[in-house]
Amino acid sequence: MSDVSGAPADLLRSLTRAERLLSRRLAAVLADDELTTEAWRVLCLLADGQGHPMTEVSAEASLPPGTLTKLVDQLVDRNLVFRRIDALDRRRIRAYLTTRGRREHARLDERVRASLAELGVPADTALLDHLDDLIARLDPARQRDHAEAAGPRR
Repeated sequence: MSDVSGAPADLLRSLTRAERLLSRRLAAVLADDELTTEAWRVLCLLADGQGHPMTEVSAEASLPPGTLTKLVDQLVDRNLVFRRIDALDRRRIRAYLTTRGRREHARLDERVRASLAELGVPADTALLDHLDDLIARLDPARQRDHAEAAGPRR
């Protein structure tokens, strides 16, 4: 640990450690259902019901395209996810949760939330807001998205 309180190395170490420990806890919650944390990330993204292009799912789940394809194939085999050709851009494939996938996501979401509540993780979103802000500042693609959403500057 650094001698200087709040040093960048401390932030990186703390974020990395928290992510690893939280992933381990999440994996234990999902183990009974034979789901990985990566599969959980995919289910969470698709839970909004909008359907997402596989490229977006790959980026949001932090998985390379080949790995994502294998994972989605497994979720399709379990009748949790289905794929459709995008109606507007027939070159794109969109992924969606099946009815069973929505039920499973809701059930697992309750278990994950209960596990986090056991840790005393606050129900408010202040920490999440700070992390999202940090991600937006660090990710050039998100910076562009935020700039476009804000519209032209005067």
